[in-house]
Amino acid sequence: MSSEIRVRFAPSPTGYLHIGGARTALFNWLFVRHHGGKLVLRIEDTDLKRNTEEAAAAIYEGLEWLHHGGKLVLRIEDTDLKRNTEEAAAAIYQGLEWLGLNWDEGPHIGGNLGPYFQSQRTEIYERYLKKLQDGGHIFEDQGALRFRSPREHVVVNDLVCGKIDFDLTNPGTHPDMTIRRPDGSWIFHFVNVIDDIEMKISHVIRGEDHLSNTPKHIEIFRALGVSPPNYAHIPLILNRDGSKMSKRDAGAAVSTYIDQGYAPEAVRNYLCLLGWSPKDNREKIDIDEVVKLFELEKINRRNAAFDLDKCFWLNGQYVAQMSLDRFIELARPFLERAKIDISNDKYLREVLAIVKEKIKLFKDVPEWTSYFFNENYEFDSEAVQKVFDKSEAVSRLKALHEEFAKVDKWDFQTLESALKSLAQKLGCKTGDLVHPARVAVSGRSVGPSLYHMLEVMGKERVLKRFDRMMAQLGAK
Repeated sequence: MSSEIRVRFAPSPTGYLHIGGARTALFNWLFVRHHGGKLVLRIEDTDLKRNTEEAAAAIYEGLEWLHHGGKLVLRIEDTDLKRNTEEAAAAIYQGLEWLGLNWDEGPHIGGNLGPYFQSQRTEIYERYLKKLQDGGHIFEDQGALRFRSPREHVVVNDLVCGKIDFDLTNPGTHPDMTIRRPDGSWIFHFVNVIDDIEMKISHVIRGEDHLSNTPKHIEIFRALGVSPPNYAHIPLILNRDGSKMSKRDAGAAVSTYIDQGYAPEAVRNYLCLLGWSPKDNREKIDIDEVVKLFELEKINRRNAAFDLDKCFWLNGQYVAQMSLDRFIELARPFLERAKIDISNDKYLREVLAIVKEKIKLFKDVPEWTSYFFNENYEFDSEAVQKVFDKSEAVSRLKALHEEFAKVDKWDFQTLESALKSLAQKLGCKTGDLVHPARVAVSGRSVGPSLYHMLEVMGKERVLKRFDRMMAQLGAK
């Protein structure tokens, strides 16, 4: 193995990226950013039934959450040529670009350790297979090629789990493993080891559920006369009741967070805390600081309990504290998806500035802002009935229209002063003017500060909306 630190994240394309897989990718990323080196992404798709184009695309879409720059090697493992195509690979690149994970070697970039598609690496696998055959390590069994176990103890010095002695002497519990199927396709264990050798992987950081595979892999390394990489098996992520998370559990799929409009940095922060902590009870911690503090030896040995409510809370902290520029950046895709015209950047900025404090998830931004950009907004019938069931409501709105028409300096302070003065003049409560005004300009009874909302909308738009409300009520 190379003295350079090189790690890899190697998911199987099973249709979605599990939150546990995302955490594994993040821990690999943190380790290599802390120590320097390169991160390799490869898709291990030797299981033909589970690997589809859709599955591969889901993995890369989810990976987008883990960005912070640095070095990354991309390796596409696409042994199943029928299912893994350039189209699927394109989905990988798109997902990684959205995530912000840049790679130093791989498709579109090149590198000295290619080819970077598993389908183009058959010659390499054949060469290593011949080495094993020449060494007497392979035998045929019903058309399949099997690796002959040396029947010995294998000690794994795991950087997280500690020293573990695996007894592989009993063929009943440790049968000779298949490395190539009768149809010629390769088994995960074999290509996994060969690619780690060829791509000079120094550390394998993966979930503890792969710990039992490690002695099998070490057997192949030894048979080839190659020193195995360092292993670090990180704790599993479990539900709060202690059960293993399945794809049906809430929060298990990374795509859920993308669709719901979580802030990527918030989810990344939460994933950092699943098995690791800064040891000072902090929960919101900048990723740069995590990189400085992260060590494999500091990973908690116990399984991590997943708490979606805590993740949601942490997301709220990030949204509340993030800059307006970042808020706009994350909100824009959801507004565009809702086909809201946000071509006026200045107006968009003013609108989002006053609704920012109301937002917990970015999927909610269109609901909170659509009426700012559309004059044909719908009225909430319940809000209209509740506010305008009093005969005085319409006349008060008309009086407020007349008062606002006189305002020269259209800002929230002036508007607030004018409304409160009018309420005093009419002998009514401030709310008796605020509620009709809000429903008139937005169609609903809740929203951001009325005075700030009126300022952002502008005098002409507000007065026209008052006119529309009164016309709808038959008052003008």
